[in-house]
Amino acid sequence: MSVKTFEILEQLKSLTLLEASELVKQIEVTFGVDASPKTMFYNSVVSPVDEFSCICIPPAPTEVNVILDHVPAQKKIAILKVVRTLMGLGLKEAKDFVESAPQVVKEAITPETAEEIKQQLELAGAGVSVQ
Repeated sequence: MSVKTFEILEQLKSLTLLEASELVKQIEVTFGVDASPKTMFYNSVVSPVDEFSCICIPPAPTEVNVILDHVPAQKKIAILKVVRTLMGLGLKEAKDFVESAPQVVKEAITPETAEEIKQQLELAGAGVSVQ
């Protein structure tokens, strides 16, 4: 952070709420922007008491995918067993699946279920991600 930016930031910290409000209005006029919370923040909750206090809460994902990223050669059999159990595959299908990583193990499942599956695969030695 440059010295100039740091100094401006320190000055902003000392502003009262009224001064901050006036500054925002002047910035909107000067630069032709809209700093209102409805356009500036995604899915925000604004307190009715103070229009400048904002808690930005991104929506929690309701469905995620579990992806088998990589399979170490020495752990392949253990991972194959877990994949067979999770996906209900035969031995050959599970072997082909594990060898062709990265692959989606489960799609559109709850984050909680995804975490459980991820833990099972990681305990077997797999590299797993949840997206």
